[in-house]
Amino acid sequence: MSTIYRALADLEEKGEGGVLCTIVGSQGSTPRHEGSKLLFYPDGHFIGSVGGGEVEGRVIKEAALALLDGKNRLLSYEMVNPQQGDPGVCGGTVEVFVEPLQPKPILLIIGGGHVGKAIAHLAHWLGFKVGVSDDRPEFCTLEANPDADFFVPASMAEVPTKMSITPYTYIVLPTRNMGVDVKGLPAILNTEAGYIGLIGSRRRWALTKKTLVEAGVPEEKINRINAPMGLELKAETPEEIAVSIMGEIIMLRNGGTGQSMKIN
Repeated sequence: MSTIYRALADLEEKGEGGVLCTIVGSQGSTPRHEGSKLLFYPDGHFIGSVGGGEVEGRVIKEAALALLDGKNRLLSYEMVNPQQGDPGVCGGTVEVFVEPLQPKPILLIIGGGHVGKAIAHLAHWLGFKVGVSDDRPEFCTLEANPDADFFVPASMAEVPTKMSITPYTYIVLPTRNMGVDVKGLPAILNTEAGYIGLIGSRRRWALTKKTLVEAGVPEEKINRINAPMGLELKAETPEEIAVSIMGEIIMLRNGGTGQSMKIN
């Protein structure tokens, strides 16, 4: 059991995710009893046990699903009659609580100028692990972006080869011009990023989209891009723009609507 607690502490320290499965109820004869734990990792391996055999196999399948949808599960299994679908014949009943442990979200800012710096500051305050990438090395320094946790000095197209991008990676693109976008976006669209947002006017986005389509990028991939990114706040300053962008990301992460909560 101490191994699992050490592993949980390691996940917390690294900002990584997993699924903790704990037996919370046990009646009659069962392979394991209350308090037994299994920790499931995103790559499919696990440590600990909630009983082995068929019941454990079912729990692991639910853990994999929980990792995808982020929802807790309370599983109940009778272990009496396999012919009726039970996962065993021990004669008891077991309940397992499946708890996804979400990794710390990563906000990757591609474009380290004034707006990127403001986004990094706000995202850091909101608890994101913040990365800054730019093909201009002078923007990938602590002096230029003191709120960044890591830097990726590279072109946008090279970024996916320099770091792991998962569904818990949120990519914002306060880039300096459309040329940078057109060259780099195809590579970003081939990643599993949970959010891809692009700055700019509606006209800039319309021209960017047209150019990407003409270059053969499938529209279903292009439609992943939130552009222009952010909520409509009439934002003007870099700080206001950062609030607009991070507001949209929080809304999408939490399933919000972006509507005013005012009660008339």
